[in-house]
Amino acid sequence: MIVLAACTALGGLVALVAGAYGLQRSRRVQAAGNIAQALVKPPQPGSERPLLQFETDDGRVVEVVSPVPPSKRRPLPAGGVVSVAYDTEDPRETVLLGGERPGVDRAFMIAGALLVLVGMVLTVSLSRSR
Repeated sequence: MIVLAACTALGGLVALVAGAYGLQRSRRVQAAGNIAQALVKPPQPGSERPLLQFETDDGRVVEVVSPVPPSKRRPLPAGGVVSVAYDTEDPRETVLLGGERPGVDRAFMIAGALLVLVGMVLTVSLSRSR
């Protein structure tokens, strides 16, 4: 049973770190990055995410897979133009402006914290019952 409690806490820790990393990455790219207009291209065969092609301030043309999947509410039409923020040091690090999902990242963090707490409580209660 202690193994189950440890796995619960470890899984929660992974979710907590993933949510925190996603939130921090989005904020960092938006704050320190440059903004560009990206052309939306059709997805590669076997992929559901479209490609985004944009030009950096220093003239490089970059093509990246969209950082977020298309949603039914707001699909990314091929041939359309969207705004992206990109990291000036690594332009492949992009954030689709208006497509950020801080709620998902926060949900991961909350769920992860709850799982860590549940794992810790289980560990303590199991160790006391011995």
